[in-house]
Amino acid sequence: MGGMANSSDTSTTETAAPAVTDDEAGRNANRSTTPSSEGFKRFIGNGWADRDETPPSAREQASFAAARRERVSAAFPGQRLIVPAGDMKQRANDTDYPFRAHSAFAHLTGWGSDSEPGAVLVFEPTADGHEATVYFRERAGRDSEEFYANPAIGEFWIGARPSLAHVAADLAVATRGLGEFDHVVDAVDTATLVLREADASVTERVDHARIRFAAEQALSTNAADAPFSIEVGASHEPDGELARVVSELRLVKDEFEQAEMRAAIAATERGFTEVIAELPRITSEVRGERVIEGVFATRARLEGNDVGYGSIAAAGPHATILHWTRNDGPVVPGDLVLLDAGVELDSYYTADITRTFPVSGTYSAVQRQVYEAVLEAADAAFAIVKPGVVFREVHAAAMQVIARKTAEWGFLPVSAEESLEPDNQFHRRYMVHGTSHHLGLDVHDCAQARRDLYMDGVLEAGMVFTIEPGLYFQPDDLTVPEEFRGIGVRIEDDILVTADGAENLSAGIPRTADEVEAWVRGASR
Repeated sequence: MGGMANSSDTSTTETAAPAVTDDEAGRNANRSTTPSSEGFKRFIGNGWADRDETPPSAREQASFAAARRERVSAAFPGQRLIVPAGDMKQRANDTDYPFRAHSAFAHLTGWGSDSEPGAVLVFEPTADGHEATVYFRERAGRDSEEFYANPAIGEFWIGARPSLAHVAADLAVATRGLGEFDHVVDAVDTATLVLREADASVTERVDHARIRFAAEQALSTNAADAPFSIEVGASHEPDGELARVVSELRLVKDEFEQAEMRAAIAATERGFTEVIAELPRITSEVRGERVIEGVFATRARLEGNDVGYGSIAAAGPHATILHWTRNDGPVVPGDLVLLDAGVELDSYYTADITRTFPVSGTYSAVQRQVYEAVLEAADAAFAIVKPGVVFREVHAAAMQVIARKTAEWGFLPVSAEESLEPDNQFHRRYMVHGTSHHLGLDVHDCAQARRDLYMDGVLEAGMVFTIEPGLYFQPDDLTVPEEFRGIGVRIEDDILVTADGAENLSAGIPRTADEVEAWVRGASR
């Protein structure tokens, strides 16, 4: 809560649950002024209205999450699976970054921006599959010291928190208190898998439990070594298989996910339009890029959880820097602005869209030349998208245009055909990034999927990915004429593969040079 002094003590009534933690609650215990008298405790613990404990109806995504869990269960028969949400991450002293649950946890539970830090999804093997349970730290009563004295989890500090019954009804999944997760750890065997990257503390507990189990097995059988050797912190292939499966599960989006992607893109379109409308203010500020970032972030917070990634608001030569997120430069008439941004909804599904527009409302001749080359590459890539096409061919289609254009302009030491040969690739000097990546809960979704299902994978209806060619001529690049230097252009759209082709979900945001010019001019009237 900004610069407000954190005057708290560290006491909490939940001693069984792993720390969210007493360390968090007590970072500034040395300056606590929280009353500790018995009279105060009695007074603050009473006089509160009853809560409405009516269980909610299950949220829309609950049935989709259940179907996803069934697919994960089928992939790991007889194995215990542990998928943590992750915990709060310290930003500075007693302030934390905003919590965001791990994408796999969100995908398999349907719990998004309202999820609880420290929660864990457990698949417990049964005779006919798995029983799924979400463990999380349930709120303490308002007669507890946690309620008013723990700034990390106390409701007086962070607001209302859900009960076990509420979450069970909301997500249509069994729930238990986080303290009971200790029993899961006690039952860990060498077949138990954990999503290692989600929560380091949970992973460490599981590693130690597997070591203990392996040692006990070795002793009980008088074996020379354990059936499954493991070292804490090592890379574990069985755990990697779990990470792979839950990542590949997101390659094809279900009906709910596709609807969320459409909503995220619609919100992003509104954010872009609001940026264009603020160009007079943007150009009047020394750090105009920051105004762009702030205007878009406001729309993201109004309609969703946050931005899906650090927005790139790159004006002038900053547009040639692929991941320019400092956003601290001026926005000058005559320059281009490359805006790469996306709204992340409360469900965590995010858009990822880029438009490059002229600040003055008109592209210069060279700017338009570059822009139309990039647009041609984007359109060429989109034209081949349909089920059965190999994903990497989308990039290849865009590169055919990029190679041809840069060769026509005399920038390459060889012909376009020669440059496209694997041992050359000279045109890639001006576009070193890829053309497409999968999109969904993560801006670079499904990143742990196998290459033969990702880059070498065959497109299927329901896949969502970007098409985002670009051309970037660095200010000091002597291989291009001076008038090209400092120009960066990217056009990025979000694409849904359909049963017989593809749909550009972001086509409603102006794309052609004429449309973009009219867009900018119209906003300035």
